[in-house]
Amino acid sequence: MTVQAEQAVTSTPAGEERRYDVVVVGGGAAGLSGALTLARARRSVLVIDAGRPRNAPASHVHSYLTRDGMPPSELVAAGRAEVTRYGGEIMQGDVVAAERLDTGGFRVAVDGGISVAADRLLVTTGLVDELPEVPGLRERWGREVLHCPYCHGWEVRDQAIGVLATGPFAVHQALLWRQWSRDVTFFSHTAPEFGAEEYEQLAARDIAVVDGPVTALEVVDDRLTGVRLADGRVVPLQALVVTPRFTARSGLLTGLGLETTDQEMGGHVFGSYVAADPSGATALPGVWVAGNVTALTEQVIGAAAAGGRAAAAINADLIAEETRRAVAARHDSGRHEHTREDAVPEEEFWDLRYRESDRIWSGNPNVVLVREITGVEPGSALDLGCGEGADAIWLARRGWRVTATDISGVALERAARHAASADVTGLVDWQRHDLGVSFPQGVFDLVSAHFLHSPGDMPREKILRTAASAVAPGGTLLIVGHAGFPAWEHNPHPDVHLPTPQEVLESLELPEGEWEVLLCEEHERIQNDPEGQPTTRTDNVLKVRRLKG
Repeated sequence: MTVQAEQAVTSTPAGEERRYDVVVVGGGAAGLSGALTLARARRSVLVIDAGRPRNAPASHVHSYLTRDGMPPSELVAAGRAEVTRYGGEIMQGDVVAAERLDTGGFRVAVDGGISVAADRLLVTTGLVDELPEVPGLRERWGREVLHCPYCHGWEVRDQAIGVLATGPFAVHQALLWRQWSRDVTFFSHTAPEFGAEEYEQLAARDIAVVDGPVTALEVVDDRLTGVRLADGRVVPLQALVVTPRFTARSGLLTGLGLETTDQEMGGHVFGSYVAADPSGATALPGVWVAGNVTALTEQVIGAAAAGGRAAAAINADLIAEETRRAVAARHDSGRHEHTREDAVPEEEFWDLRYRESDRIWSGNPNVVLVREITGVEPGSALDLGCGEGADAIWLARRGWRVTATDISGVALERAARHAASADVTGLVDWQRHDLGVSFPQGVFDLVSAHFLHSPGDMPREKILRTAASAVAPGGTLLIVGHAGFPAWEHNPHPDVHLPTPQEVLESLELPEGEWEVLLCEEHERIQNDPEGQPTTRTDNVLKVRRLKG
């Protein structure tokens, strides 16, 4: 007997560290949007964020429909909440390295000695703004020192705006900012000499030109008031426009063998980016990019859209791989036929089942457990048929003291490794039991049995009655089972009866007046068939509470 997780996968091998379908490196708009799309696609996804966003100096996000004027930190917080609502995970930390695994996928190392594995990577690390070397300029960056009129132009409209020329785009920049103010001054600074046509354009738009380098910013009461020139003159200003060099944060990708490409305009290099196709796929299979790491001038709303687009491409790529594996497995279905016409002992049957793959189930906790137990005060828990340990580890990470049982020693050994990777080893007691013969001792605040089915002769009703007797006063018994066989099952077992939740309740023979029924219903969920196509399955849920004496 063993837990059947709510979404079985034909996954790539897992190492000691926890494995995800996708690891997203970078937790800004692009990364969180990608993670949200993937989590809603029922993918296991982890976002690793260093917590140093490029737009941290800015006070608000603009030109983002329905979010205009929101502080960047609030946008990130709202995005994180949406991702975690669908089961995505967030980790704070710096990714220090990534490597491709010989067995497929990637290992991502995070500062502090943590590592995780991923089938796919989405890198949304953004870029670094390399600012001109003018004393005091960096301290005002994102406040009165600006570069994007669509991000900040409205906030400085009709003010005195200066444009600091450091390259051939400065004239274009001055003409652009003239849309927001009639009072624009062009500082030639370190830019090359412009031709007569450029100066005529500036004059035609009433943009004053000031020659000579700018040596400092003038600040009074924490506000920009002007710039100082090399000859000592001070020109009053309220905002200063600069052109940074945009350099992709690409160290992680360089370590994987992906080089950056120079971004040019008119023969002038103004930044570097990681090349990718329109979906965000890079030249390295399994690695996608989104946001400013690949599109230097993308605004926040565009970065969010790119993250969602990349996530959809990643999900499609995973589905294609899973389908290829399912087809291959179907061609070799004779080896995977799990009937019990032979006389293989129950323990041996399940050990053989788990040895077929380095991971049988998705690694995610069952959704009914998460839904029903989230917010419950942690106590002692018993997980019957724990399989590879996803439910037990989820409970332990939330403070529960868990006893987890399974008939398969292979599954328990694997679960213990996963628990060590999750740093909850001391909170889970892994015990091997044939529950029809032996049962863990003690009483528990929660007893959980998810998909406790077996093709063998398992005394399920007897086991569940014993489970009910192990519930402490005030504790909960949660039973989830299949209501029918999957649509792709060509040879359903006519002699196997899958009970309704009401039949399960009646079979428990609970003493009248000692129990409260909290939930007794069927529910539907989506599960992929062996060919990777989504199908609807129906399950039963029974949740009862033992009343306190």
